[in-house]
Amino acid sequence: MAEQLFNKPQKLRVSSTRQLPDLSYIHKELMHKGVNRKLLWREYVERCRLGNVEPLMYSQFCFYIQQDEERRRATMRIHHKPAERIEVDWAGDPACIIDPVTGETVKAWLFVGTLPYSQYTFVEAFTDQKQKAWLQAHVDMYRYFGGVSKILVPDNCKTAVVHNNNWYTPKLNTSYHELAAHYGTAIIPARVRTPKDKPSAEGNVRHVSTWITAALRNQQFFSLSELNESIAEKLEAYNHRKFQKRDGSPYKVFIEEEQPYLFQLSRLSLPSGELLQSNTTTISL
Repeated sequence: MAEQLFNKPQKLRVSSTRQLPDLSYIHKELMHKGVNRKLLWREYVERCRLGNVEPLMYSQFCFYIQQDEERRRATMRIHHKPAERIEVDWAGDPACIIDPVTGETVKAWLFVGTLPYSQYTFVEAFTDQKQKAWLQAHVDMYRYFGGVSKILVPDNCKTAVVHNNNWYTPKLNTSYHELAAHYGTAIIPARVRTPKDKPSAEGNVRHVSTWITAALRNQQFFSLSELNESIAEKLEAYNHRKFQKRDGSPYKVFIEEEQPYLFQLSRLSLPSGELLQSNTTTISL
């Protein structure tokens, strides 16, 4: 009797004649609003009936889903929802451009935007970190992703936040606020000296320094466009790299699981190519 009480529970066994659910499909469907396990189980049972195979009981069906979710969580340090947020930052290590006339070396700063769920990343170089470059980088990033997330998490830089000595209720830069209003996204700045508020951007900044900046260290560039062309090539390889602890790549996860949930650019009030004027700053959409 004691052995029966204290023995470890056995794994759920399923008859070989029963049809196992498509866990990848279920994982994607559960992201849809209003879709739950009960609905998916009923659909699964109907498919089994049409295929003349025996379905799992609801408890068994949920058991396999739970096992799959635990496996997915074990491979991700932080659980993110697709298209929920984009984290943005400037990379610490700049690239270099050589002025073809004077021979002078000019620093080029790398803007990095990351979707935490898929780790899909955008990178573009600018010759400064001023407001116009900051805003244009966001426009180009949204065009690259093909959509907009619900939340935008920037660093506490001057081009994003007016430093009013209030760390808890920071005031957004006017132009930045207008850009967010145009794209229909909410800006939640990271707290000062709190990198955990945007861990994906922080982590990808380090990876970008290796995959892109360091990889291009021995090449010479004589224009910003030339540098950005090489960055685009390296970025393509970076986004197609295989995950070490997850299946697929950032690109594959982005295309299959995240991009469909972004707010599509085609639904914005202004068509692509028009100009957005904010105070003294004009940027190209």
